[in-house]
Amino acid sequence: MACRTAILISGSGTNLQAFIDAVAAGDLDLELCVVFSNRPDAFGLERAEKAGIPTSCIRHGDYPDRESFDRAVAADLDRHAPELLILAGFMRILSPAFVEHYAGRILNIHPALLPKYPGLDTHQRALDAGDEWHGSTVHFVTEELDGGPRILQGRLRVNAGESADELQTRVQAVEHRIYPEAAGLVGSGRVLFDDGEAIIDGKRAADPVIRSY
Repeated sequence: MACRTAILISGSGTNLQAFIDAVAAGDLDLELCVVFSNRPDAFGLERAEKAGIPTSCIRHGDYPDRESFDRAVAADLDRHAPELLILAGFMRILSPAFVEHYAGRILNIHPALLPKYPGLDTHQRALDAGDEWHGSTVHFVTEELDGGPRILQGRLRVNAGESADELQTRVQAVEHRIYPEAAGLVGSGRVLFDDGEAIIDGKRAADPVIRSY
């Protein structure tokens, strides 16, 4: 049985589209059971509906705090019995209780070669540092922001003289390749979360799998 997967979005859903395309092409064995958004105007909801995927939306502004919103989200998602959660541009910091509820089952993608550049403005920071390589990292979500065990990194060489926007565009193309791949590894059981570490093909992995483009 394909791994039941929920994708959480807040915006246009370009990474969501990469998952939809990979599943449709037979390259990814996941069952996309719901696409959830905290914004009713998120274009990603239209992408999901066009692909025949159930959608759900709860406005975070309708709740007094992050914890009560997250409880409502978890209750809503649990109706779909997801085995894996994909954060695909979900612009919310998750509460510890939410992370614990889905411990070892939430993935995120960050536009940097973690542990370099957690947080914002990663492309400009890489350029300012004169880095030779830049890219994106898929990791398990823990309570530490951008600090969970790393699964897969896609990297590319930084071009001389390129802008942060140009670099971002190239990194996004990498994300659309590595995020479905990493989710497929988790969904198939080849990658596991255990005691705060990633287990990749049966071995505790201090470093992620690296793809160079």
